[in-house]
Amino acid sequence: MIDNESGEDYLEAILRLAAKEQDVHAVDVAREVGVSKPAVTKAMRILVRKGYVEIVSNHIHLTPGGRAYAEAVYEKHRLLTRFLEELGVDAKVAEADACRMEHLISEETHAAIRKFMQKKA
Repeated sequence: MIDNESGEDYLEAILRLAAKEQDVHAVDVAREVGVSKPAVTKAMRILVRKGYVEIVSNHIHLTPGGRAYAEAVYEKHRLLTRFLEELGVDAKVAEADACRMEHLISEETHAAIRKFMQKKA
């Protein structure tokens, strides 16, 4: 488990970038997250140590555990964005708020929102 929001943001960014392009580099992650390349390098060391990321020839890859974690965070992000938009929140605001909320809500609240949104579909 990651004990800070930024670690989850890095995993989510790597997941999104990997879906768009074959190879993910630190500079890509820095651009996606809006931080410096040295900040990404430091974060990658931590994520490698925790077993979420592997770096091979300067290419960043999610481990199976890292991918599962990133997918769970990203699913929560997408669900919260849709939920907020359903409430009438502007899409850009909903996206920004979901990015912050995804790290804070309990699993119970997440499950309740998921159940509510499934009924709406």
